[in-house]
Amino acid sequence: MSPESKKLFNIIILGVSFMFIFTAFQTCGNIAQTVITNLNNTDFHGSGYTSMSIIYGVFSASNLISPSVVAIVGPQLSMVVSGVFYSIYIAVFIQPATWAFYTASVFIGIAAAEGDRRTVFIALTVISLVGTVLFFLIRKQEDTKAPGEEDSANEQVVCLLRSAQNKVTRAVAAFKKCIKLSFTKEMMLLSVTTAYTGLELTFFSGVYGTCIGAVNRFGSEEKSLIGLSGIFIGVGEILGGGIFGLLSKKNRFGRNPVVLLGIVVHFIAFYLIFFNMPNDAPIAPMEGTDDVAYMVPSKEVAIFCSFLLGLGDSCFNTQLLSVLGFLYSEDSAPAFAIFKFVQSICAAVAYFYSNYFLLQWQLLIMVVVGFFGTITFFTVEWGAAAALVARGSDYSSI
Repeated sequence: MSPESKKLFNIIILGVSFMFIFTAFQTCGNIAQTVITNLNNTDFHGSGYTSMSIIYGVFSASNLISPSVVAIVGPQLSMVVSGVFYSIYIAVFIQPATWAFYTASVFIGIAAAEGDRRTVFIALTVISLVGTVLFFLIRKQEDTKAPGEEDSANEQVVCLLRSAQNKVTRAVAAFKKCIKLSFTKEMMLLSVTTAYTGLELTFFSGVYGTCIGAVNRFGSEEKSLIGLSGIFIGVGEILGGGIFGLLSKKNRFGRNPVVLLGIVVHFIAFYLIFFNMPNDAPIAPMEGTDDVAYMVPSKEVAIFCSFLLGLGDSCFNTQLLSVLGFLYSEDSAPAFAIFKFVQSICAAVAYFYSNYFLLQWQLLIMVVVGFFGTITFFTVEWGAAAALVARGSDYSSI
């Protein structure tokens, strides 16, 4: 297999592996609170919101040390171990115990009937494990040395030690670069936008599905609507990613119009959710809620809002990743580490307060942070455009 074919093969394997793992994990997160609410009348006592808060809290801290870990153990083994922990977390739902549930939440950093729950989570665990096993198919680059040029045992040991030392040195340098970049004007402004993506990530990936599953007026379909909601969130993400990601090079108006569209779409979704969903839906008890907001709860409106949430999220994420790649093309790894750190911290905070805040307050927080996050993104984009114009470059090149 040629080097080019091997690279393509590895990319395909990585894509398929992550697709399996995160399909299972995101599905699990979307229904976790609903399932746990139905379990809390037994000897199990836990919170899906708290679990996800732990996950994203640990994940945010791990972003700062993960380069060092990967440098020591290698990317393939790192991904395999991570995939195993994702699978363990999902598997805990098959026969939940409170201590195991929260412990698994740290390491990776529920369906009304009991029988249905086991079937669902056994399937999700298998899907996650399949994605993990696929990591073993990643091909390593072959040794390009000619015959007769093999190093002696001592030389190989020295080379390995030097290689490990160099990797650690690079990891330390990347960590220092992360700290330095964190305090630049552009990164601090973009951190407000990133914070918003963490809050809305929490809402559409965990809270909104719980709200749908808690509305008794949806009848016997209330739990099945959670899955349908997840599908339409994915449709919105795919549509937005395809239009604003793959076709971004043909956009002559910069990133601001896409971000503006994203916040408008989200504000429309929040407005409709506020009118359609009962205020106590995020923290409703096991029996759900019979309350009505400002209109009789509509399944069609609920699913349409799912689509809008996914579409708006794709607008923000595609443009954030784009501007980070443009501004920090020479320091992409530290820049994206900061992005994930801020996003994960805010997601963890949002999952924590979701245990206590009514729907109206959660929506208000996202509206306020989203408004200021959009303004700060505009400021960074205008600065980038001005710098390009000063150098005589075309604005569309950003």
